[in-house]
Amino acid sequence: MNEIYGIVPPTTTPFTSGGQVDEVALKEDVRYLIEVAGVHGLAVCGSTGEGHTLTTDETYRITACAVEESGGRIPVITGIITDSTQSAIERGQAVAGLGIKALQVTPVHYLFRPSDGAMIDHFARIAEGTGLPVIIYNVIPWTYLSPELLTRIITQVEGVIGVKQSAGDMKLLADLLLLLGDRGCIMSAVDALLYPSFLLGAHGAIAAILTAAPKLCVQLWEAVENGNYETARSLHDLLLPIWNAISDDNLPANVKYVMQLQGRASGKSRLPMPETNQQQKEIIKRALLSAALI
Repeated sequence: MNEIYGIVPPTTTPFTSGGQVDEVALKEDVRYLIEVAGVHGLAVCGSTGEGHTLTTDETYRITACAVEESGGRIPVITGIITDSTQSAIERGQAVAGLGIKALQVTPVHYLFRPSDGAMIDHFARIAEGTGLPVIIYNVIPWTYLSPELLTRIITQVEGVIGVKQSAGDMKLLADLLLLLGDRGCIMSAVDALLYPSFLLGAHGAIAAILTAAPKLCVQLWEAVENGNYETARSLHDLLLPIWNAISDDNLPANVKYVMQLQGRASGKSRLPMPETNQQQKEIIKRALLSAALI
């Protein structure tokens, strides 16, 4: 658990114009994130990586590329976004031998919400069936897990080591940090408010803004760690307009556009996600210019 901390960008998945995974572009950005931006880990196949569109074979190949290119320098986490316990176990088993540090698993994202008992059993079976540590990706609005339930799962279920706490409610993040204490790893995905997340004691972040502006996010983390709060606040003021510019229903496409403006390998998004429109492009460019990222 202690290996997962700091700035862990959820990588985008570059697709070709034919909708195939572009492994060359993926490896290129992994190198950038590690060698240029100095991130502390990588999370593949999550929401920013359009993980909901990926097959098990694609999940395997993307994970293998990231692990190979990282070369053990930083931990790699694989995301699983699926609707059944069985399919989550199958996908986790597919990547289990690749050397990843954990799985990042959503609750089911279809309409029907499992009971609390079924939710506990879901994550317990995944941890047992894959033999891998599990981080709960708490992001599905109608299956959103309360701080109390998350604390119960992490405390009771062997192998569930933490939470990626998404959405913008800092009260829920604060409650979770208070209830869980040092018994689990809490990674913030409150993209707009990374600075206060770190001040409250989050162990790091796995959030789309990290992929869009990794250098600034690493600087923010280091500033908070070193007690340089004036610097951290200034970095927050640069990052918030970037998040406001990219936060939309086509967020992964917008992150890829940010990458393109920075000269990074990004590829295309997978249908039916729309590419960044002209109005979005203009807003994103202004935000990046203000932050001196282009």
